Amino acid sequence: MVKAADMLIARRADTRARADFATWKMMAKLNGSSALPPEAQEFLASYQNLLAQMSEGDATEATIGAIYKAYYAEMGGAGTPPDVCPRAAEPAADNVTAFRRPPPKPKKAASGAAAFAGPQKRPLPVALIFACLVVVYVGIRLYWP
Repeated sequence: MVKAADMLIARRADTRARADFATWKMMAKLNGSSALPPEAQEFLASYQNLLAQMSEGDATEATIGAIYKAYYAEMGGAGTPPDVCPRAAEPAADNVTAFRRPPPKPKKAASGAAAFAGPQKRPLPVALIFACLVVVYVGIRLYWP
């Protein structure tokens, strides 16, 4: 029986092992493996040995399994590490919708109460407001002592 805490440790160790191996493999491709820690260099060397004996996918999974076991023990997992089945990747659903212009809002018709109030008031034109300001200004300048 696997405890919940051990399973949590197992998932973390597996995730970390997969991420670290991918990082190490990429660094090795970029000729940066000398900057890796000695443990990582050992795992990459064992990966190269396994690669000579089996296919790339099998060698990758075997190396990740070895890294996983080391990380599981390092993180405090008890006993043999449980098998962690990676989740099958679900196909991503396309949740992007095309832009559609919203339907035009109907113009407000004269309702019963507004119909009896008379015609709606229009705002004063800008020219009329400006003319009134000129008249006030001239009046103040001429008639102010």
